Parts: sequence; C-alpha cells; structure tokens
Amino acid sequence: MPSQMEHAMETMMFTFHKFAGDKGYLTKEDLRVLMEKEFPGFLENQKDPLAVDKIMKDLDQCRDGKVGFQSFFSLIAGPHHCMQ
Repeated sequence: MPSQMEHAMETMMFTFHKFAGDKGYLTKEDLRVLMEKEFPGFLENQKDPLAVDKIMKDLDQCRDGKVGFQSFFSLIAGPHHCMQ
C-alpha cells in the first residue's frame, strides 16, 4: 500500500502530465488551465489579473516558455530548476 507521500507524488505527476500532454512541459496556457481547474480558489482570490503571468515568469527560469515537472513541483516545494 503506497504511503501518503507516494500518493501525493503520484497525484502531482498525474496532474502535470494531464495538462502537459505528450510534449512533457507546460506552456503558459497549460499552466493557466491547470491553475483554473486545480487551484480555482487561488485564482479567484487574486487581485492581480496578471497572477498567472507572474507565476509563469517565476517558474520559467530558462525563459523558454516551458515549465517542466521540476519547476511545477517547485511551485509547491521549493527551488526552481531549468529543464535539461
């Protein structure tokens, strides 16, 4: 039986791939849809209409318009990493 941590990681990976698709990364639009579907309360409470743009800018450390799983994970867990 998986631990709570294993279940949480599996859920995060499934969610990432659900929105990233076969390309393996999130675009800004993918991130916007993910945030709207998975974190609706967060976006509804934002006073800044550019909140997703700012999150994308923060996560896209390589400035290539792509957010890989490590950067997506860092949204919740910590430091940012560029896709290799």
